[in-house]
Amino acid sequence: MSDRETVLARIRQALADRPEVDVPPVPEVWPKTNPEKPAMLARWAEELAEVAGEFHRCGSVDDARAKLAELTRELECARLGAVDQPLVRELVDGFSAAEVCWVDDATDKTTIGQLKASLVGSDLLLADTGSCLVECRTAPERMMCYLPPVCVVVAQADALREHMPAAWGEVVARVADPELRGELVIITGPSRTADIEKILILGVHGPKRLVVLVID
Repeated sequence: MSDRETVLARIRQALADRPEVDVPPVPEVWPKTNPEKPAMLARWAEELAEVAGEFHRCGSVDDARAKLAELTRELECARLGAVDQPLVRELVDGFSAAEVCWVDDATDKTTIGQLKASLVGSDLLLADTGSCLVECRTAPERMMCYLPPVCVVVAQADALREHMPAAWGEVVARVADPELRGELVIITGPSRTADIEKILILGVHGPKRLVVLVID
């Protein structure tokens, strides 16, 4: 057993022996006003546009699939990188096997970095910041959010939440589930940075373009 495996085994044992504790109540950072779904979607779209993200509202999965096909043609993307998630699977139904690169534990960063675009699913959208929460179960899935120059996120409109406190109960339930692995990545617009002269540059530390398809 390597030193790394020894350390991990000790951590797992310590966690297994940890006594049950009561989860403390979630403090109310921002009050919940429970806005209507159209109002949340409008706020989310406005906030996303403020950080140079692109939003396409789709009436159905078929509409979203057509928009995705249109986008891949525009990008001249012969092969789309995809994370194996139910909504992503549904969206690329009809694409040929040669047009989709399914990313799994064995996919290396060089392969992901050569993709023109990635497709990931989001289970939660935060209206107050225009953010997408993406569950990344493995390191390759996490790299799909960063390495390709274009990141396409697909979500259902039901994924909209007012803000993080409104979504916190769902987030806590996921991270507390011992059967789940990985982490949640918060995506708010394409990658951006600015130098001392306050010149904004997109795409330095991640995708230069973020496209979100929201399905009604």
